[in-house]
Amino acid sequence: MNQLTGTTSSLPERRRTELSPAWTGPRVWILVWRKMGSVQSSRGGAGQPVWTRTLIGWHIVFWVLLGMTLALSFLGNLGAVRQALFAGTVVVLGAAYQFIGLRAIRSRQALPSYAYRLVLIACLMVLIGIYPQSVFLMFIASAQIWLLCADIREGVGLSLLLVLGVGTAQLWSAGWGWDAFWSILPWMLVSLVVSLLFGIWIEKVITQSQQRAELIEQLESARDELAEAHHSAGVMAERERMAREIHDTLAQGMTSIVMLAQAASAELSQGGTDGASARLAAIEDTARENLAEARALVAAFTPVALSEATLTEVLRRQAERFAAETGVDVQVWLDLPDDEVAALPQAQQVVLLRSAQEALANVRKHAAATQVLITLGLSDGRVWIEICDDGTGFTPGSVSGGFGLNAMRGRVEESGGTVEVESTPGRGTRVQVLIPAVQEDV
Repeated sequence: MNQLTGTTSSLPERRRTELSPAWTGPRVWILVWRKMGSVQSSRGGAGQPVWTRTLIGWHIVFWVLLGMTLALSFLGNLGAVRQALFAGTVVVLGAAYQFIGLRAIRSRQALPSYAYRLVLIACLMVLIGIYPQSVFLMFIASAQIWLLCADIREGVGLSLLLVLGVGTAQLWSAGWGWDAFWSILPWMLVSLVVSLLFGIWIEKVITQSQQRAELIEQLESARDELAEAHHSAGVMAERERMAREIHDTLAQGMTSIVMLAQAASAELSQGGTDGASARLAAIEDTARENLAEARALVAAFTPVALSEATLTEVLRRQAERFAAETGVDVQVWLDLPDDEVAALPQAQQVVLLRSAQEALANVRKHAAATQVLITLGLSDGRVWIEICDDGTGFTPGSVSGGFGLNAMRGRVEESGGTVEVESTPGRGTRVQVLIPAVQEDV
C-alpha cells in the first residue's frame, strides 16, 4: 500500500505539510502479510479458520499502530478541540476493535463483521481528516477488511469504499481544491490497485490453507481408520492362528486320547488286559505331549517336537504313533537329504508338520484306510509334503472342507504356498502341500 497523500508546488506551505508522506507504508504491509503468510496448515479448533492462530500478531500490529497514531497527533499542533476529537475517535476505534472486531474475527458472523468494518472506515475518515499523517492506519485497515471478508467481491467492495472514504477525508483536509484532487488521485488509484492485489492474493492463500487443513484432517482420519483396520486384522489373524495351533495340537491329541480310551474300554470289557494296558500307556504319552504343547502355546508357537528333534524324526514318530493307535501302516519317505530338511526355516518345518498332522487326522476320522505314505521332497525351488492313503476317498466337489482343511490352507497360503487335494471314491486320497523353499544360513 502506498501513501495516499502527495505534494504540489501550487499549494500553500501549510497544505504541503499536511499532505506530505508520514510513514513508509511497505514496511507495515510486509509485517502484516508475513503474519498472514505464516499460518499453519491445521485448524486452530473445530470450525475455526486456519489464521485465527495468529490473532496475537494482529492484536500487536493494531494496537501499536493505533498508539503511534495517537502519540504523533500530539506533535501536530492540532488545537484543543481537534485534539480531543482525534483522541476520542482513537478510543472509539480501539473499543470497536476490542468488542466488535475480535468477536467478528473469531466467530465469522456477518453482522459484527460488517459493523466493525463500517466503524473502521468512518473512524479512519475522521482521523485522516483531522490529522492527514495518520493515513498509515490504512495499512492495518485494509488488511482487516480482507481478513473479515467472506469472498473476494465483498473484499473488493469494502476496499473501494475505504479508498474513497480516505481520499475524501484527505481532500476535505486539503480544502477541496482541484490541485489537491489531482495530487491525491494517483495515490488513491495506486493504493486501490495494491490493496486489491494483496487482498485477492491473501484470500487465495487463506482458501488454499483451509483446503490443505481439510485435506490433512481427512488424511489423519484415514490414517486412524487404517490403523484401526490393521489392528482389527491383526487381532483376527492372531485368533485364527491360535485356533489353528489348538486344532492341530491339543484337539488332535484329545481325539487320540478319546479313541484310545474307547479301544481300551472295549478290550477291558472283553477281558483283554494286555491290550488295555498298552492303550493306557499310549493315552498317558499323548496326554503328556498335549500338556507340553499347551505350555509351548503359552510361550511361543514352535512345536515342542521340533525343538527337540528334526522334522524327519518328528514325522517318523507321528507315523509310528498313528500306526500304534489305529493299526494303519504308515510309511515316511524322504525325497531329499535329511540335512536339507534340517536346513529349512523353522516356520516352514512347522507348516509341513502341521499339514501332515491334519492329513493324518482326516485319515483317522474319514478314510478307513489300511496304508498311508508320507513323502517329503524338494523340486523347482519348492519343498512339498504329500500324504496318500488307500481309503474310501470322496468326490472333492461334493464335500466342503471342514475347519481342519481350511486351517491347513490358511497356514500354507500365509507361507506363500498352495494345497492340492485329489481323491476318487474307493481309490483313496492324495493331499499335497507346496511352499517356497528357503534354506536358513548355517
